[in-house]
Amino acid sequence: MAWTDERVDVLKKLWAEGLSASQIAGRLGGVTRNAVIGKVHRLGLSGRATTSRLKTHRPRNRVPGTPKRNTKTRFANTGNPALRALYSPDAEPYTPPKEELVIPMAERKSIQSLEENHCRWPIGDPQADDFHFCGKSKVPGLPYCEHHSHRAFQPPQARRRDRAAVAAARAPAAIANDSETKTKVDS
Repeated sequence: MAWTDERVDVLKKLWAEGLSASQIAGRLGGVTRNAVIGKVHRLGLSGRATTSRLKTHRPRNRVPGTPKRNTKTRFANTGNPALRALYSPDAEPYTPPKEELVIPMAERKSIQSLEENHCRWPIGDPQADDFHFCGKSKVPGLPYCEHHSHRAFQPPQARRRDRAAVAAARAPAAIANDSETKTKVDS
């Protein structure tokens, strides 16, 4: 399909009216959305009018008598469920040990001897002869045993802005306590 002067004029008119490339392609016929977009760019058309549906925002009216929907937390089910089980609310926070687990020679695994159910935590320098993997039974859904999963996956910390908000909320109380202390001392 060739772009004739008539079709180009129709394209310019429809583009100025704010129609989408798909709508213009449908009205012109025999041309794809991508062909319309390419022609618009080659012609250097811009300043496209917005459609009326984008200009006004109408709030949706709820039908009287219909119950409100229960709003769920937006990201409640994100993340690995195996990690969530490791860091349940009643679990104590992980404190890393000062030393690595000592794994007996018979239980150490090389890359060739690792199986699907073995912990893949690397121990030592990969270029050294005594390099090995943990090899204990791993937590289902994670690549490591429970000990190494706690080391690898730390629970999320409170966000900075949340911590800043808490600090800001505490600041006036601390100032009030300081002023009360000073008035008691002065009296």
